[in-house]
Amino acid sequence: MTTSQPSGSDDERDAGRTREQVLAVAAVCVRAFGDHDTAAYFACFHPSATFLFHSTDRLLGSRAAYEAEWAAWVADGFRVLSCRSSEQQVDVWGATAVLTHRVRTEVRPAAGAAVEVQHERETIVFRQEPDGRWLGVHEHLSGAPATDPA
Repeated sequence: MTTSQPSGSDDERDAGRTREQVLAVAAVCVRAFGDHDTAAYFACFHPSATFLFHSTDRLLGSRAAYEAEWAAWVADGFRVLSCRSSEQQVDVWGATAVLTHRVRTEVRPAAGAAVEVQHERETIVFRQEPDGRWLGVHEHLSGAPATDPA
């Protein structure tokens, strides 16, 4: 059975505030990623967060595992040049929120390599910490057709 809240209800206002908070955290995360600011980027994720990327052969089971993978990419000359998010949607379930969006990222995949433009779909699951901060606890990234508007 589906129930609805009257327009302007406390639950609706709380969900709206939560969506805005999560979108603000996502904006920080995307900006930090696009600026290749690893400290700010990884700070958006809980230490026990998991990461599943189409470009890796396994689940990265913690933020530290992803940071180690990132360091290996950087050692090969990897650099993020820009990142743009579009078509953002946030669904809220209490202290959990799911962000889905499209990202268009420009990277140099290795030293001396040509710049690549990547079109991807991304889901980040956020959890509200006891101190009120929203941190990513899971990120999933998949390829998307280059015709996507991101």
